[in-house]
Amino acid sequence: MPTRSAAVLASGTASAAKLFVAALAFTSAYVGFSAYSNASSATEPTRPVTLSARELPITVPVQETAAPVKAGEVAVTLLADGSAGCLRSYVARTTVANPDPGQSVSYGWKLTRWSPATKTWRSYLVDYAGFTGAGRPAEWRPQISGNPGWYRVELSVEGAEPVTSDRFQVSC
Repeated sequence: MPTRSAAVLASGTASAAKLFVAALAFTSAYVGFSAYSNASSATEPTRPVTLSARELPITVPVQETAAPVKAGEVAVTLLADGSAGCLRSYVARTTVANPDPGQSVSYGWKLTRWSPATKTWRSYLVDYAGFTGAGRPAEWRPQISGNPGWYRVELSVEGAEPVTSDRFQVSC
């Protein structure tokens, strides 16, 4: 029996040695291939780049008015007319009055777009805010990009009727 155990042990050791040599050969081949792949992807020589700065005049003046707007009114003005593409920025202003200055008041802005198909004003953008106190000026700066049509801004203050701005047209 000692010869049979020795034979099994010798064949197991030989198999383990063959597996170790195969794994070592595979690892060496992989590392060699990776090094070859990295060596062939050498970076190009750098080229100097000269940057110049120049001033460009503002072609569209800002049409922003800081005049306060009374409670119950919403004023909308064009803030910037994006000459690159069709991006329009607006500012909607009002004064929000809080009937109970000791409590907080919530209000929401809504930019609505006229739908000729349904003959209704449909929500386009919305935003919500709030504060605590007697009242304060509030403003919202929506942007319209690539969607011509008729728009208006609606303001909903908690516990009061909604107030809408005059409609305005976006075309590009």
